[in-house]
Amino acid sequence: MSKIDDRFFNRFITRRDAIKGIGMVSAASLAGIGLLDPARAVSATGGLPNIIFILSDDHRWDHMGCMGHPFIQTPAMDRLASEGILFENAFVTTSLCSPSRASFLTGTYAHTHGVKNNITPWEGSNITFLETMKVRGYDTAFIGKWHMPGNIPTISAIDEFITFTAQGGQGQYFNCPIIVNGRQEPSRKAYITEELTDRAIEFIESRAARPFCLYLSHKAVHHQFLPPPDLAGIYDDVDLKLPEEFDPWITATRGNLLYGVLGPLPTHYRNYCAALTALDREIGRLLARLDELSIADNTVVVYAGDNGYFWGEHNLVDKRWAYEESMRIPFIVRWPSLISDPGRRAQQMVLNVDLAPTLSDLTGSPMSDRFEGSSILPVLKSTAASGRDAWFYEYFADYPYRVPPQYAVRTQTHKYMEFMTGRKPELYDIAHDPGERQNLYGTDRGREIQKELKDQMEWFKERYRLSGV
Repeated sequence: MSKIDDRFFNRFITRRDAIKGIGMVSAASLAGIGLLDPARAVSATGGLPNIIFILSDDHRWDHMGCMGHPFIQTPAMDRLASEGILFENAFVTTSLCSPSRASFLTGTYAHTHGVKNNITPWEGSNITFLETMKVRGYDTAFIGKWHMPGNIPTISAIDEFITFTAQGGQGQYFNCPIIVNGRQEPSRKAYITEELTDRAIEFIESRAARPFCLYLSHKAVHHQFLPPPDLAGIYDDVDLKLPEEFDPWITATRGNLLYGVLGPLPTHYRNYCAALTALDREIGRLLARLDELSIADNTVVVYAGDNGYFWGEHNLVDKRWAYEESMRIPFIVRWPSLISDPGRRAQQMVLNVDLAPTLSDLTGSPMSDRFEGSSILPVLKSTAASGRDAWFYEYFADYPYRVPPQYAVRTQTHKYMEFMTGRKPELYDIAHDPGERQNLYGTDRGREIQKELKDQMEWFKERYRLSGV
């Protein structure tokens, strides 16, 4: 059996019972679950970097100029990649909005944080990295899309909590009402991506005495994929270069009606790309303001997507499945004060559950024993740093969508998928078949590797105490 990075498993014991019922978060309570050494809290904030985490919705990893996309314009993301480190092998542990967002916030899998799909609610016992940063001495803000089942939580360690509940928490692209610290008010800008960026810049401008930690979570580029008027139609005349199995009317087949993309798929795809360019423009505006304030060098900027998206691959739209187009995301880290080789393209596999432990690591906060991810700070410091050899994917039933519950193991070269509906397992040699078009399970070639991958799958399930999905 291949070696699996032990760092990925050395913090699996969950001590949720220790924090049941906690309301106000304090240094003492966080220290009690291994999140913080009180002696290092608050008073030791000198020299700490500012932190900005920018999260987009449904942005798959290969839709950026710096990833060689044939026409999409993303100069701000390209700038981040040229001034930081672009992780070309970044993934989510569940390819669905709510579970993935909870994993970014907590550093844990869906089976631990409890947001298993878009139905099961956020658990009040969860601790977010914003709370850790608050006790570490940071001013904190959550601005944008929360979108997890249940009521919007009260997290006392967040200084500015700006979100929305329109369209079931998805928000709307135009004239979206905003909830500012518990009170609803109209959006000041017509376009939601501009409004959220304005709010983020205002928060940054208001902070001077202490470092800040900002979680900026965009509605874009979730459907309905609406760009602002000045960018509408910018890709109407380009060759879309959609996949070979593409069918313009796939949106009306195989249960795809549920995904909100009725009509010809090329129209939605052009709008998606235009909305992504609009998002990139707002990222550029935020980066420019950091430059103007002379704080860019001491500000960590992380950009990521919450999951990928199918545009006809495997005759699918949306996400959820453990195929590459669905589980793979953009992930860029820029920190000029640390990164000595800007422009590097890291090949180590990084996960959404790695964000929280990484932020703890770079601010000197002890690692929580709740974390199921690993810090990637060593990779940021050195191209020679080792990465994980394998990791585990899970997807739970999400009514009314007809995607089968599934587990997967992804290694550097292969992927093995199991389904809980009687569907035959799938096995792909990603190194030689990156489009995952040839299922090797049960073939002579597949038998050479499938026992090893099945053994890894069972090891993961035993480690996580999982059975059916």
